[in-house]
This record gives sequence, C-alpha cells and structure tokens, in this order.
Amino acid sequence: MKFNISGYSTALFSTWYFVEELGILFDAGDGVASALLQKARKADHVFISHADRDHLGGLLQFNQLNAREGYPILHYPAHCGSFPAIEEFTKKFDPHVKGTVWKAVIEDEEIQIADYLIVKAIRNEHVKADKGIHKSFSYKVYQTKTKLKTEYASLSQDRIKQLISESGREALSEVVRTNILTYSGDTPVDDYAKWDKSKILIHEATFLGGKDEERINKHGNKHSNLDEVIKMVSEINIETLILGHFSSRYSNEQIDEEIKKLCKEYSIKVPVYRVLPGQIHRDILRSQPINQ
Repeated sequence: MKFNISGYSTALFSTWYFVEELGILFDAGDGVASALLQKARKADHVFISHADRDHLGGLLQFNQLNAREGYPILHYPAHCGSFPAIEEFTKKFDPHVKGTVWKAVIEDEEIQIADYLIVKAIRNEHVKADKGIHKSFSYKVYQTKTKLKTEYASLSQDRIKQLISESGREALSEVVRTNILTYSGDTPVDDYAKWDKSKILIHEATFLGGKDEERINKHGNKHSNLDEVIKMVSEINIETLILGHFSSRYSNEQIDEEIKKLCKEYSIKVPVYRVLPGQIHRDILRSQPINQ
C-alpha cells in the first residue's frame, strides 16, 4: 500500500502527520484542522507523543470539529497530566465533544485499531522520567496477516483441507506482523533496534549539528541531530525515511544540502523525504526524494 502521508513539522511551533489510509493522526500541533479540512474527520485515532504544546496545540480545534460518539480516540502517555486537564476543560467549553474517547497509554501497550492493524507505544527519552512513568512515546504501526505455517506450505490443497477439518484452521495458521510505519515523535537517537525493520520511518532531526545544539540538548528535552539519524539509518533495515521537526534557524537550502551530503557520506540508498520548516507537505511519498 502506498500511503498518502501529509504533515507539518517545525521545532517549537507545530508538528502533525496524517496517514489517510490508516485513519491515524500522529500529534496534533497548531493548524492541523485548517490544513486537513474535511479530511480531518477521517482521523479516527490520534496518537500524541508527549505534552509539549507544539505537539498538541491544535487538539482543541481538531476535536471540536470532529467529535462524535466514540470518536476520535485520543491516545496519550499515561502520566502526562495535561491531557486529563484538557479533557475536563473541553467537555465544559464544548459540551458536544463528550463522545470523544481519551485513552491513557502505557509503555509497550498494543492498541488494536482495526482487524489487521495494531499500534504499539514505545518509550523514548525525549522527556526525562523514572522507569514506569510514561511521559513520551514513539509509535509503531503493525499490519497483521494470518498465513499458513511454513511446515504445511508444501502440502497439496486437498491435504491442507483434510488437516483443517481434523484440527481446525487455527492449528495450521500463524499471525505474521509487519512494521509498516514508525513515528519517532521527539527523541534522541539511542537504541537502533527500535526502528529496525520499519517499512516507513518518520523521524525527527531537529538539529544539523554543532556545539550550540549539544548545549541545548544537555539542558532541555532531548532531540536528534540529523547526522545521528542518517548514521543510524545506514546501519538498520528500513525502506523509506521521512525527516522532520527541523529547527527554523536553518534555511531550506541548508537542510537540503546537509541531507544530500550525509546521504552520500553514508551511502543511503532508500528514498529520503523531508518536511521543511514552515511548510505543509501533502502526499509526501509522491514527491521527489531529496537523495535521488
């Protein structure tokens, strides 16, 4: 499936990504409703990575326009107190949004959003928190498919039908998971295994590198440097990379030049797309990859 992914992601100001075919909105930064218009109603599930205002500033408008009984379902890290406060406020300010479902999520929780789709919450280290305290998440989307177990694959159709009648279809089948998309949220680069085998990886790359960025990362919430992300991608197995959350201190030319340079340095062959600061990017995967 070729996903229609649209997004806006500028550090400090606003971040959101909408995957139309999956009905998923990752984060809900300022302007998301006005950018998506009627398409916003297709976002049945919203997964918020953390409580920074640039990732939830558009949530009130999005919710008041699209709330109906049982939807949208708003998933958020369980120990972010902002969300229960927003829920309480919105139900008083916009009484018609009472049908919205607010769901606190914990680390490694798996949310079934369709018969064939599971979203798993992955802890990241953007917000410092003790073990067992859930403040900041990345999210992995898995497609599930039931298939015949390998040991039965060479059997004839007649023999398979016989076994099914004797033992039941479940005895001959197994569920296979494919990580079709991963959204990093805000996070430092740490454990490469988190992102390995993602077909599509949407990863933040706030900084282009340098001493100023090192100083900021030491004193605030942790972010990624572009060179760290590209190096990581060179050592894992993914099929597509979407970069975003760049700081607006950089020009578009600086960002593009640095991506191209690093892709060449690390021999990145997978298509790389980028969401430039201050721009809504629509149907990202139909645009020209920056490294091709």
